[in-house]
Amino acid sequence: MTKKAANPIGRRAFLAGSAAMLGAPALAQNEGSTELERDLSRAVRRNISSFRSLDWRPYFSNLDNGAILVDITSRALHYWSEGAGTYRLYPTSVPLTEDLTRRGRTSVVRKVEGPSWRPTPAMKIRNPEWPDYVGPGPDNPLGTHALYLSWTYYRIHGTHDTRKIGRRSSNGCIGLYNQHIAELFAMTKVGTQVLLI
Repeated sequence: MTKKAANPIGRRAFLAGSAAMLGAPALAQNEGSTELERDLSRAVRRNISSFRSLDWRPYFSNLDNGAILVDITSRALHYWSEGAGTYRLYPTSVPLTEDLTRRGRTSVVRKVEGPSWRPTPAMKIRNPEWPDYVGPGPDNPLGTHALYLSWTYYRIHGTHDTRKIGRRSSNGCIGLYNQHIAELFAMTKVGTQVLLI
């Protein structure tokens, strides 16, 4: 009869320890710095879990002219083409506060590539230092494309300031990365139904 060699670490303990090490954030100090590098995969995973695809049917009776749903809570824009052949999901910026947030049904009434921007009267009261007009270009808060909604002053538009996406950072509009608004702009028709929830 052969005798098994004594193993101070059992197979289960090894596997449990390995799993714990893989799940723990990796911390390392940058040379000559007090900053710590961390594995952000856990934080990213939590963010992605609320950013999920949706079925259009609970929100729209049909997809005539396509449909856009903006979920303010998850900061996501969902797009379905007429007939549901195309579905897209985009991260967005949303209004800074509840009093700037509008919810309900509207539609796309105009599409503008290279939009110009004027602050609303309420924006000028809050921020009198803002310019009265900004033409198309890299300083324009509407980015490269804008979808004008039937609600006065409300738009779905791009932004040159990519730090705004995924945050409460707008004065009422819904912002997308410029490459995403360009894609949405190409697919969306005047008359596309829009629902903000």
